[in-house]
Amino acid sequence: MSSDARAERHGSAAWTVVGAQEVRDLWLGGSALLLALAFSLLLSIMSYLAATNTELNFLEQRESVSLLAQVSIGAGSLLALLAAADSFSGERERGTLESLLLTPASRLQLTVGKLLGALSLWVAAFAISIPYILFLGRGVGVAGDALAVGFLLGSLLAIFLASLGQIISIFAASNRVSLTLSLFLLLALFAPTQLPASAEQGWAGELLFRLNPVTAAERYVGRVIMQGEAGSQDAAWLVSPIVAAAVFAVVALFVGARFLRLRAGG
Repeated sequence: MSSDARAERHGSAAWTVVGAQEVRDLWLGGSALLLALAFSLLLSIMSYLAATNTELNFLEQRESVSLLAQVSIGAGSLLALLAAADSFSGERERGTLESLLLTPASRLQLTVGKLLGALSLWVAAFAISIPYILFLGRGVGVAGDALAVGFLLGSLLAIFLASLGQIISIFAASNRVSLTLSLFLLLALFAPTQLPASAEQGWAGELLFRLNPVTAAERYVGRVIMQGEAGSQDAAWLVSPIVAAAVFAVVALFVGARFLRLRAGG
Protein backbone atom coordinates (compact mmCIF):
# COMPACT_ATOMS: atom_id res chain seq x y z
CA MET A 1 0.00 0.00 0.00
CA SER A 2 1.41 3.42 -0.99
CA SER A 3 2.02 6.18 1.52
CA ASP A 4 -0.78 8.28 -0.02
CA ALA A 5 -3.24 5.40 0.30
CA ARG A 6 -2.22 4.81 3.91
CA ALA A 7 -2.63 8.50 4.69
CA GLU A 8 -6.07 8.55 3.06
CA ARG A 9 -7.14 5.46 4.99
CA HIS A 10 -5.85 6.94 8.24
CA GLY A 11 -7.66 10.21 7.60
CA SER A 12 -10.98 8.52 6.83
CA ALA A 13 -10.78 6.51 10.05
CA ALA A 14 -9.61 9.36 12.28
CA TRP A 15 -13.11 10.69 12.94
CA THR A 16 -14.25 7.26 14.14
CA VAL A 17 -11.28 7.12 16.52
CA VAL A 18 -12.10 10.57 17.87
CA GLY A 19 -15.78 9.67 18.18
CA ALA A 20 -15.01 6.43 20.02
CA GLN A 21 -12.66 8.25 22.38
CA GLU A 22 -15.27 10.93 23.04
CA VAL A 23 -17.90 8.28 23.85
CA ARG A 24 -15.48 6.57 26.24
CA ASP A 25 -14.67 9.86 27.96
CA LEU A 26 -18.34 10.74 28.37
CA TRP A 27 -19.47 7.36 29.68
CA LEU A 28 -16.44 6.08 31.54
CA GLY A 29 -15.94 9.51 33.08
CA GLY A 30 -19.31 9.08 34.78
CA SER A 31 -21.06 12.30 33.68
CA ALA A 32 -23.11 10.67 30.92
CA LEU A 33 -23.96 7.72 33.13
CA LEU A 34 -25.31 9.99 35.88
CA LEU A 35 -27.44 11.90 33.37
CA ALA A 36 -28.76 8.62 31.97
CA LEU A 37 -29.66 7.41 35.46
CA ALA A 38 -31.47 10.68 36.23
CA PHE A 39 -33.36 10.37 32.94
CA SER A 40 -34.30 6.77 33.76
CA LEU A 41 -35.59 7.88 37.16
CA LEU A 42 -37.73 10.57 35.54
CA LEU A 43 -39.31 8.08 33.14
CA SER A 44 -39.85 5.61 35.98
CA ILE A 45 -41.77 8.18 38.02
CA MET A 46 -43.89 9.24 35.03
CA SER A 47 -44.66 5.65 34.07
CA TYR A 48 -45.55 4.71 37.66
CA LEU A 49 -47.97 7.65 38.01
CA ALA A 50 -49.63 6.79 34.69
CA ALA A 51 -49.81 3.05 35.40
CA THR A 52 -51.30 3.48 38.87
CA ASN A 53 -54.07 5.77 37.64
CA THR A 54 -56.97 3.32 37.55
CA GLU A 55 -59.18 5.87 35.79
CA LEU A 56 -57.10 5.86 32.60
CA ASN A 57 -59.21 5.22 29.53
CA PHE A 58 -58.17 4.44 25.97
CA LEU A 59 -57.60 8.10 25.01
CA GLU A 60 -55.72 8.91 28.21
CA GLN A 61 -53.36 5.99 27.59
CA ARG A 62 -52.55 7.48 24.22
CA GLU A 63 -51.91 10.80 25.95
CA SER A 64 -49.54 9.13 28.40
CA VAL A 65 -47.60 7.47 25.61
CA SER A 66 -47.47 10.72 23.64
CA LEU A 67 -46.25 12.64 26.69
CA LEU A 68 -43.62 10.04 27.46
CA ALA A 69 -42.38 10.08 23.85
CA GLN A 70 -42.18 13.87 23.84
CA VAL A 71 -40.35 13.94 27.18
CA SER A 72 -37.90 11.35 25.86
CA ILE A 73 -37.26 13.44 22.76
CA GLY A 74 -36.86 16.65 24.75
CA ALA A 75 -34.63 15.21 27.46
CA GLY A 76 -32.52 13.22 25.01
CA SER A 77 -31.99 16.30 22.83
CA LEU A 78 -31.08 18.29 25.93
CA LEU A 79 -28.39 15.76 26.88
CA ALA A 80 -26.93 15.93 23.37
CA LEU A 81 -26.97 19.73 23.49
CA LEU A 82 -25.18 19.86 26.85
CA ALA A 83 -22.46 17.46 25.68
CA ALA A 84 -21.94 19.41 22.46
CA ALA A 85 -21.89 22.77 24.24
CA ASP A 86 -19.05 21.43 26.39
CA SER A 87 -17.18 19.81 23.49
CA PHE A 88 -14.60 22.48 22.63
CA SER A 89 -15.15 25.27 25.16
CA GLY A 90 -14.75 22.66 27.91
CA GLU A 91 -11.53 21.35 26.38
CA ARG A 92 -10.28 24.93 26.02
CA GLU A 93 -11.12 25.76 29.64
CA ARG A 94 -9.53 22.56 30.98
CA GLY A 95 -6.37 23.24 28.99
CA THR A 96 -6.66 20.06 26.92
CA LEU A 97 -7.63 21.59 23.58
CA GLU A 98 -4.01 22.19 22.56
CA SER A 99 -3.11 18.52 22.84
CA LEU A 100 -6.29 17.64 20.97
CA LEU A 101 -5.40 19.97 18.10
CA LEU A 102 -1.91 18.45 17.91
CA THR A 103 -3.28 14.99 17.15
CA PRO A 104 -3.06 13.70 13.54
CA ALA A 105 -6.82 14.18 13.13
CA SER A 106 -7.93 17.24 11.18
CA ARG A 107 -10.21 19.86 12.70
CA LEU A 108 -13.09 18.53 10.59
CA GLN A 109 -12.51 15.02 11.92
CA LEU A 110 -12.35 16.34 15.48
CA THR A 111 -15.66 18.12 14.94
CA VAL A 112 -17.32 15.00 13.54
CA GLY A 113 -15.98 12.86 16.39
CA LYS A 114 -17.16 15.30 19.05
CA LEU A 115 -20.58 15.53 17.43
CA LEU A 116 -20.94 11.75 17.39
CA GLY A 117 -19.94 11.60 21.03
CA ALA A 118 -22.65 14.10 21.95
CA LEU A 119 -25.26 12.19 19.93
CA SER A 120 -24.45 9.01 21.85
CA LEU A 121 -26.36 10.51 24.78
CA TRP A 122 -29.50 10.79 22.65
CA VAL A 123 -29.12 7.18 21.52
CA ALA A 124 -28.81 6.07 25.14
CA ALA A 125 -31.85 8.15 26.17
CA PHE A 126 -33.96 6.61 23.43
CA ALA A 127 -32.82 3.10 24.36
CA ILE A 128 -33.80 3.77 27.98
CA SER A 129 -37.26 5.00 26.92
CA ILE A 130 -38.13 1.89 24.86
CA PRO A 131 -39.37 -0.38 27.69
CA TYR A 132 -41.39 2.45 29.24
CA ILE A 133 -43.15 3.27 25.96
CA LEU A 134 -43.81 -0.42 25.32
CA PHE A 135 -45.26 -0.78 28.82
CA LEU A 136 -47.57 2.23 28.65
CA GLY A 137 -48.55 1.56 25.04
CA ARG A 138 -49.69 -2.00 25.64
CA GLY A 139 -53.29 -2.60 24.64
CA VAL A 140 -53.75 0.63 22.66
CA GLY A 141 -51.64 -0.25 19.64
CA VAL A 142 -49.52 2.90 19.57
CA ALA A 143 -46.21 1.67 21.01
CA GLY A 144 -44.74 0.88 17.59
CA ASP A 145 -45.75 4.25 16.14
CA ALA A 146 -44.47 6.05 19.25
CA LEU A 147 -41.06 4.37 18.98
CA ALA A 148 -40.80 5.01 15.24
CA VAL A 149 -41.72 8.70 15.29
CA GLY A 150 -39.86 9.17 18.57
CA PHE A 151 -36.63 7.88 17.11
CA LEU A 152 -37.03 9.81 13.87
CA LEU A 153 -37.94 13.17 15.40
CA GLY A 154 -35.62 12.71 18.37
CA SER A 155 -32.68 12.00 16.08
CA LEU A 156 -33.42 15.06 13.96
CA LEU A 157 -33.73 17.34 16.98
CA ALA A 158 -30.65 15.83 18.62
CA ILE A 159 -28.58 16.48 15.47
CA PHE A 160 -29.95 20.02 15.22
CA LEU A 161 -29.39 20.92 18.87
CA ALA A 162 -26.02 19.16 19.18
CA SER A 163 -24.80 21.00 16.08
CA LEU A 164 -26.09 24.27 17.51
CA GLY A 165 -24.33 23.62 20.82
CA GLN A 166 -21.10 22.74 19.05
CA ILE A 167 -21.14 25.94 17.00
CA ILE A 168 -21.57 27.95 20.19
CA SER A 169 -18.84 25.94 21.92
CA ILE A 170 -16.33 26.70 19.16
CA PHE A 171 -16.80 30.46 19.46
CA ALA A 172 -17.58 30.80 23.20
CA ALA A 173 -14.98 32.52 25.36
CA SER A 174 -15.74 30.20 28.29
CA ASN A 175 -17.57 26.99 29.01
CA ARG A 176 -20.06 28.84 31.20
CA VAL A 177 -20.97 31.15 28.33
CA SER A 178 -21.37 28.19 25.98
CA LEU A 179 -23.65 26.25 28.32
CA THR A 180 -25.68 29.30 29.34
CA LEU A 181 -26.29 30.48 25.78
CA SER A 182 -27.12 26.95 24.61
CA LEU A 183 -29.68 26.47 27.39
CA PHE A 184 -31.18 29.92 26.76
CA LEU A 185 -31.70 29.11 23.07
CA LEU A 186 -33.13 25.71 24.00
CA LEU A 187 -35.67 27.32 26.32
CA ALA A 188 -36.60 29.81 23.60
CA LEU A 189 -37.21 26.96 21.16
CA PHE A 190 -39.25 24.92 23.66
CA ALA A 191 -41.28 27.87 25.02
CA PRO A 192 -43.94 27.79 22.26
CA THR A 193 -44.74 24.15 23.10
CA GLN A 194 -46.29 25.41 26.36
CA LEU A 195 -48.68 27.75 24.58
CA PRO A 196 -52.35 26.75 24.35
CA ALA A 197 -53.66 25.18 21.16
CA SER A 198 -55.45 28.45 20.34
CA ALA A 199 -52.05 30.08 19.76
CA GLU A 200 -51.68 27.93 16.65
CA GLN A 201 -54.84 29.35 15.10
CA GLY A 202 -54.44 31.59 12.08
CA TRP A 203 -51.74 31.60 9.43
CA ALA A 204 -49.21 33.47 11.62
CA GLY A 205 -49.53 31.06 14.53
CA GLU A 206 -49.36 27.97 12.36
CA LEU A 207 -46.35 29.36 10.46
CA LEU A 208 -44.53 29.98 13.75
CA PHE A 209 -45.16 26.42 14.90
CA ARG A 210 -44.13 24.94 11.56
CA LEU A 211 -40.89 26.95 11.29
CA ASN A 212 -39.74 26.07 14.81
CA PRO A 213 -38.19 22.57 14.59
CA VAL A 214 -39.08 21.78 18.20
CA THR A 215 -42.76 22.72 17.98
CA ALA A 216 -43.07 21.07 14.57
CA ALA A 217 -41.65 17.83 15.98
CA GLU A 218 -43.92 18.02 19.03
CA ARG A 219 -47.01 18.56 16.89
CA TYR A 220 -46.09 15.71 14.54
CA VAL A 221 -45.55 13.25 17.39
CA GLY A 222 -48.83 14.27 19.00
CA ARG A 223 -50.83 13.90 15.79
CA VAL A 224 -49.44 10.45 15.00
CA ILE A 225 -49.82 9.03 18.51
CA MET A 226 -52.88 10.86 19.81
CA GLN A 227 -54.97 11.07 16.65
CA GLY A 228 -53.68 7.87 15.04
CA GLU A 229 -52.94 9.64 11.78
CA ALA A 230 -50.69 8.07 9.17
CA GLY A 231 -47.14 9.39 9.22
CA SER A 232 -47.41 10.61 5.62
CA GLN A 233 -50.61 12.52 6.33
CA ASP A 234 -48.81 15.28 8.24
CA ALA A 235 -45.41 14.94 6.58
CA ALA A 236 -45.24 18.73 6.11
CA TRP A 237 -44.48 19.02 9.82
CA LEU A 238 -41.22 17.13 9.18
CA VAL A 239 -39.80 19.78 6.87
CA SER A 240 -38.55 22.10 9.61
CA PRO A 241 -36.80 19.41 11.72
CA ILE A 242 -35.18 17.86 8.63
CA VAL A 243 -33.94 21.18 7.28
CA ALA A 244 -32.69 22.32 10.70
CA ALA A 245 -30.79 19.08 11.29
CA ALA A 246 -29.17 19.13 7.83
CA VAL A 247 -28.30 22.83 7.76
CA PHE A 248 -26.92 23.08 11.29
CA ALA A 249 -24.91 19.86 10.93
CA VAL A 250 -23.26 21.21 7.78
CA VAL A 251 -22.63 24.59 9.41
CA ALA A 252 -21.15 22.95 12.52
CA LEU A 253 -18.73 20.89 10.42
CA PHE A 254 -17.76 23.94 8.34
CA VAL A 255 -17.26 26.11 11.41
CA GLY A 256 -15.22 23.42 13.15
CA ALA A 257 -12.99 22.94 10.13
CA ARG A 258 -12.42 26.66 9.56
CA PHE A 259 -12.71 28.43 12.91
CA LEU A 260 -11.67 25.98 15.63
CA ARG A 261 -8.82 27.70 17.50
CA LEU A 262 -6.93 27.31 20.74
CA ARG A 263 -8.44 30.58 21.91
CA ALA A 264 -12.00 31.53 21.12
CA GLY A 265 -12.11 34.09 18.35
CA GLY A 266 -8.35 33.82 17.87
